[in-house]
Amino acid sequence: MRYLGVDYGSRKIGLALSDEAGSMGFPHAIIPNTPRLVDELGALIAKENVGAVVIGESRNLAGGENPIAQDARALGALITERTGVPVFFESEVFTTALARRAPEKEGKSRAPKTRTDVDASAAALILTSYLSRTEHE
Repeated sequence: MRYLGVDYGSRKIGLALSDEAGSMGFPHAIIPNTPRLVDELGALIAKENVGAVVIGESRNLAGGENPIAQDARALGALITERTGVPVFFESEVFTTALARRAPEKEGKSRAPKTRTDVDASAAALILTSYLSRTEHE
């Protein structure tokens, strides 16, 4: 089964897709957070035959929910309502920092990663974390 990973942000959404086996996430794209977000995600879910969505669960360092977490949960509910695809949440603590530190692919410049690269890479880290944690459940 293929999974869609989502790094939810108030302005931009990082997306990652898993391989067909659902064992690892790969950066896919960045889309703006607009009123059409659920429609765009629904189209991607249908096009890529996604069977489940994993959204990063944003928490403050004390472990409490923040405003972004509330919006991400609302997005998850809308995705399930409109597509019938289940949505799971995975901690995203430090994923953006890890994505910024990830080494560049061989042959690519060593220039700092763009925000877009970081958001999609963070989505891939969230998705891969979920997949590796649930692989043996």
